[in-house]
Amino acid sequence: MTIITFFFILFLPAVVHGLGSGGTVAVSYGSATVCGILAGKIPQSIECVRRGVRIPISPNVSFDSISGGRNFFCGLRSGGSPLLCWDTGSFQPKRIYNGSIILSNLSVGDDHICALENGTGIVRCWRGGINFTETVRLQSVTSGRGFSCGIGRNSSNVHCWGRDGIGQRIENLFRNDSMLTLVAGDLHVCGVNTSGFVVCRGRNDSGQCNSPSGPAFEFSGLALEVNRSCAIRQSDGTLVCWGGGGVLGSLENDTNFESIVAGGNFSCGLMTRNLTLMCWGLSVFNPGTVLSLPKIAPGPCIDAQSECSCGIYPDSANLCSGSGIICRQCVNGNGNGTQQSPPPLQPVPSPPASPSPPGRNRMNRGLLAFAIVGSVGAFLGICSVIYWLWSGICRHKKVHNSVQPTITAAVENSGMATPTGTPFGVISRSSTIRRQSSRAMRRQRSGTSSKHADRAEEFTLSELAAATNNFSVETKIGSGSFGTVYKGKLSDGREVAIKRGDTGQRTKKFQEKENAFQSELAFLSRLHHKHLVGLVGFCEEREERLLVYEFMKNGALYDHLHLKESNNSSGGSGGVLNSWKMRIKISLDAARGIEYLHNYAVPPIIHRDIKSSNILLDSNWTARVSDFGLSLMGPELEGGLVEVKAAGTVGYMDPEYYGLHHLTAKSDVYGLGVVLLEVLTGKRAIFKSEEEEGGGPTSVVDYAVPKILAGELAGVLDRRVGLPGLNEAEAVELMAYTAVHCVNLEGKDRPTMTDIVANLERALALCDDSHGSISISSATLSLVSD
Repeated sequence: MTIITFFFILFLPAVVHGLGSGGTVAVSYGSATVCGILAGKIPQSIECVRRGVRIPISPNVSFDSISGGRNFFCGLRSGGSPLLCWDTGSFQPKRIYNGSIILSNLSVGDDHICALENGTGIVRCWRGGINFTETVRLQSVTSGRGFSCGIGRNSSNVHCWGRDGIGQRIENLFRNDSMLTLVAGDLHVCGVNTSGFVVCRGRNDSGQCNSPSGPAFEFSGLALEVNRSCAIRQSDGTLVCWGGGGVLGSLENDTNFESIVAGGNFSCGLMTRNLTLMCWGLSVFNPGTVLSLPKIAPGPCIDAQSECSCGIYPDSANLCSGSGIICRQCVNGNGNGTQQSPPPLQPVPSPPASPSPPGRNRMNRGLLAFAIVGSVGAFLGICSVIYWLWSGICRHKKVHNSVQPTITAAVENSGMATPTGTPFGVISRSSTIRRQSSRAMRRQRSGTSSKHADRAEEFTLSELAAATNNFSVETKIGSGSFGTVYKGKLSDGREVAIKRGDTGQRTKKFQEKENAFQSELAFLSRLHHKHLVGLVGFCEEREERLLVYEFMKNGALYDHLHLKESNNSSGGSGGVLNSWKMRIKISLDAARGIEYLHNYAVPPIIHRDIKSSNILLDSNWTARVSDFGLSLMGPELEGGLVEVKAAGTVGYMDPEYYGLHHLTAKSDVYGLGVVLLEVLTGKRAIFKSEEEEGGGPTSVVDYAVPKILAGELAGVLDRRVGLPGLNEAEAVELMAYTAVHCVNLEGKDRPTMTDIVANLERALALCDDSHGSISISSATLSLVSD
């Protein structure tokens, strides 16, 4: 016995735990529950048995793999998302949030869960305080008690991590081993090395690491109990076990297995003859106990067009009910019915490039000449178009010059960031139309260009006064940055919203109003998107500064969520916003508008004042982002940072920006996260808490985030809407965790707008998908984020 093994015995006492890797069979050792993915049925759902009682598992959808821990088990739905878990007390489904990431290689330890990001090999772990910080990418993962291990994607090296240094100690034991497969038990790990022999490392107080000798690749299908290890002979499928508990008699010689799985002090195997489960160990499982579950799939059903490098499992078409096939495990497989990658090959030097044939050389010279001539022609054509646009015919209405402003920096000015270098300081009455090309206008998913692109009309003050009955109180509909908003009707019948800058002497306030006016005029005259409020025109006379917008018939999102009078309209009982689907759709609209500003406006734009009162709803209930009075043009926003004095609205301001004056695109992400929490809870960004003595002010972030992370989402949802229905629960859950990530304290930990849009698009799609959705309640929403 080595010194390291003795260390394990001395400091890590034996406790019954059951562990391993994902497959089509799982055991939860705490309650002696055994589960399997059913074969020959659509969908390929999960069914469990506990002390002879069969338990169908909801939702009734198809799963690729399952894996069990102490008192719970988890399943990965077909396609790799989402990840669901069930405790073996209530068997209620609980979704583990993994965003929009597709997962593979599910592995459950005693109290934690790990899986790999499909395609990248990046490992993600949830629960149990298990984190993986190395940058290495893995091809497989397996979990034990308080630790997990994996095999490197580009090597055969073993990497382990876990609590109290357990993972590192096990990794050290495998330092000289190159592995093909790996399976974890309680505190020991076994696998097949690249030479084909079984190798076990870790605790060995009962001989559980004394693996048998034999020819290369004799054994596969490993399963590890606390004190005993077992494997399947490749040649005939019979069982071989070693360690505590002794031999299993005729079970080892007479029964053929497709796969085996262990938990604590018992194991189960999928019998080849009829694909039913047999278990042994503990007092509830005598050797050879056949469970009452129906036929279990020997592996995941995959697309029939996919290649199975080691052949197709017999009768797999019937086992998959015609919806796919099952691959036969390879000789060096891992016993779970999956294909195992061969050991990495040494790089082979590339052969010297052969000379190109003469014909190809002539063709290349011809293509080069064609490219040169084409480039010259394209350049001359572009010059002609620019000249034509420059000398275009003037309209009878003044049209605002929408050439992209040359704002290159921001400075502090009385609390208001003022762009410098803007061409809008003096607006000539002889300005003509100048059009800009923008690849953003070709953005189809997020919206199309307005037919009124680049055309901001100039109005006189008398025209706008007439449109608003001389700016009467009756026409006032709200306020924006440094101005009051009125509803107006132009002489041609168009309904518009007119924002009039606060009037007053030429003081600090006037300068702030001027800055906001110029900022909005600069941005909106060149931004045209279905999820941004469109600019119709402007007025600039003496000290008067007015902007004219498209009229948004259904007002601000804030009003529908918070104002009492909205209870009788769209925000209350029976209203349009009393549908979770509609709330998710409006959130997605707003996110698309902000995504356009960050990713497709040239240069990118940081809004700086994202809040529910700046998200307006048109006559079709399409949400549009408004009020660009505080907006700034930034550098390339991916990682770009602007040093500027904080400005915005309390409750929505990014803590990093407010405290450090570091403005990035992630500042807008924080504001949108607050809006998402408003939409979910119906609470204002800052509201009077009824839960605290004296009813002090509380932020919706402090109120909602801890409860969402504690699995109490149902307790914070807006009661006016009610609990999500069967086809909305998963969507609301996804939106909630998206919001939680948006309001992380540090910008680097927040998602990008592209990620947010993708999550909300998926959430909206889930609202229309009634298959496999989960009803929501405080009992079922025990959600844990990594």
